[in-house]
Amino acid sequence: MPIDAVIFDMDGVLVDSEQYWWEARVEFAAERGLQWTMAFQRLAMGRGTVEWAHVMQERLHLDMTLEAIMDDVIGRVSDKLAVRFPALPGALEAVHTAAQDYPVALASGSPTRVIQSVMAITGLDRVFQTVVYGDDMARGKPAPDIYLETARRLGVDPAHCLGIEDSGNGVRALHAASMKIIAVPSPGFALSDEVLALVDLALPSLESFSLETIRSLA
Repeated sequence: MPIDAVIFDMDGVLVDSEQYWWEARVEFAAERGLQWTMAFQRLAMGRGTVEWAHVMQERLHLDMTLEAIMDDVIGRVSDKLAVRFPALPGALEAVHTAAQDYPVALASGSPTRVIQSVMAITGLDRVFQTVVYGDDMARGKPAPDIYLETARRLGVDPAHCLGIEDSGNGVRALHAASMKIIAVPSPGFALSDEVLALVDLALPSLESFSLETIRSLA
């Protein structure tokens, strides 16, 4: 089956920001005498803004509004990105490589203002044909909604799309959308065997990504 478009996630795929989200949540919890665990982090990774805030509210038993949780954590991550922008090895180049022969798009569950900042810093807003924000979706990953909407905007059958993800929730979303899947696990956040069983190709980084990588999955 041919591949007619390539769709990228952002956090953990293009930008090594998953560590920042981890640090922000750990700091948030510690200041309240609580502990944010890796198990909690995996539940939150890849989800839309409201959904990960709900995970935090529930797991930490917080007497705070979702808006207050979101504002606090997003502010911490934004501050960290402003100090050091952590593009992943080969990631920005991979987008430009794919764009040589395919329509490319971004489908990210990150907060809209974080996505817009990353697009402005990298100039990728001029490369992606469309950017779909998780904040605009009723359901976040692992639901397939954001990927189905991205395919719709591109005018491509979802089954003819290749998605690139780092998180378990992201891989499950691509699988539910019937797309081809490349998994590039975020540094420090290995994927389970159960998740890896869903992917068509796993790469240690996007440094080895090429047009032939895409064609080999068709």
